[in-house]
Amino acid sequence: MLVHDFLIQSATRFPAKEAVIEANQRATYTDILQNASAVANWLNNHGVVAGDRIIVMEDRPIDYISYYFGVLMVGGVVVAMNTQTSADSAKYQVENCDASFVLTSVPFIKYFKWLLNDSSTLKGMLVSRNVEKLPEGSAAYCDSLEQLLENREQHKTVHTSVQPTDLAQIIYTSGTTGDPNGVMLSHANLVENTQSIVDYLHLTESDKAMAVLPFFYSYGNSLLLTHFLVGGSLVVNQSFVYPNMILDKMKEEQVTGFSGVPSTFAILMNRSAIKEYQFPSLRYVCQAGGAMAPSLAKEVKGILPDSDIYIMYGQTEASARLSYLEPCDFFRKAGSIGKAIPGVELNVLKEDGSPVGVGEVGEIVATGKNIMQGYWNNPEKTAAVLRDGALWTGDLAKIDDEGYLYIVSRKSDMIKSGAHRISPKEIEEVIHELEGIHEVAVIGMPDEIMGESIVACIVLTDNGACSDKDVKRHCREKLPMFKAPKEVIFIEQLPKTASGKIRKKVLKEQLQEGQTD
Repeated sequence: MLVHDFLIQSATRFPAKEAVIEANQRATYTDILQNASAVANWLNNHGVVAGDRIIVMEDRPIDYISYYFGVLMVGGVVVAMNTQTSADSAKYQVENCDASFVLTSVPFIKYFKWLLNDSSTLKGMLVSRNVEKLPEGSAAYCDSLEQLLENREQHKTVHTSVQPTDLAQIIYTSGTTGDPNGVMLSHANLVENTQSIVDYLHLTESDKAMAVLPFFYSYGNSLLLTHFLVGGSLVVNQSFVYPNMILDKMKEEQVTGFSGVPSTFAILMNRSAIKEYQFPSLRYVCQAGGAMAPSLAKEVKGILPDSDIYIMYGQTEASARLSYLEPCDFFRKAGSIGKAIPGVELNVLKEDGSPVGVGEVGEIVATGKNIMQGYWNNPEKTAAVLRDGALWTGDLAKIDDEGYLYIVSRKSDMIKSGAHRISPKEIEEVIHELEGIHEVAVIGMPDEIMGESIVACIVLTDNGACSDKDVKRHCREKLPMFKAPKEVIFIEQLPKTASGKIRKKVLKEQLQEGQTD
């Protein structure tokens, strides 16, 4: 099976079913297939060959999904870009993957104007929202998506010779610690991971998920693929500025699933009226995209007692998902990321490749058909994380006597203070126990004597009244002295990626430059 078969098969089985619901727009599976076929034919007519990398930057869900499947149907490789990018970042990714086409919309065309005359690889652009023709003399040409879709019924489904081992996507990592890497995922990688997630979440065509995560992010991409595989529906609102509007939509559409990252749930618990809502149709809730404090997880469960809560762990390099905690173990194994998903093997290993003992810290190493092909055009970094077909994740964890995994920290986040290597996650979880804490990030700052000193950066809830003395006292009561923060800083917000991950490297830079006051 190929990734675009998800759309083709669901359109065959459920032609009139609503696949995407967004604001006042509703698109059936037939609508999406016709749109994607029109895009695929356009690309095919303009010389796209299998393996061509094609940029997709679009914030309107129906157009994005049409672009996405259209590229795959013609044998292209989707390179979906963050819509909250910068000109430098966009240029880096375009040049890094040698893109031949750009599929976007008018608000984002500014990021690609330099390509029109300076790029020898760009062949054309397809742009939505009533685009005007590009200036005469451009090295590329531009067509309107709206005009293309006016006669979408006339476009036949494109069937290109694509193999499961061929590349389907390059997903650039969020760049929390440096330049983003282009993660190469084949059709087989994505199909394997999608089928596994469908299996353990028990997804069917009856499921309707609230999609608040961007599709260019691997977690959002997974949400898209799982529901298109089973013929489910996506209710999409990828702006979390007004969370109560999303809660209203969830109730109105009777959604059965909701997925988010830790910051998503922090906002719902602290800055929305979720406690005043009832969601009788909500079958399950998923959390991934970083470690969530057990105290916050329990608060979510307390608000949604009748919904199954899935705590999950994964990486873009694994096509999204690596492990999950069964809902029945939510309280018994609080703080755990569970065990490997179907089709994946997880081990916790020492640096020499030998397994750790129960309670010892080692690196999570994953094997399975979902593991990436490598980093685009970067064999050195690929060799550093892919060893004998296994992915060394860079995440440190412990394993208990029943085989359940507990994340300790990212290797790159570990704080080296004196003779100690300290996990910021442990300190963050303790601080989260206090009233009035919205979010917290613990980092190590340069210290002439200790090497690094522990600094806790805290965002309070709207009515939070917690003080630095409260935080330090609580930490001294719950943690050894060497793990207690030396400094507590209260800030308005933490720097994050578009997917909601805290950018600790940026936070350190802001502190050093005095930009958090």
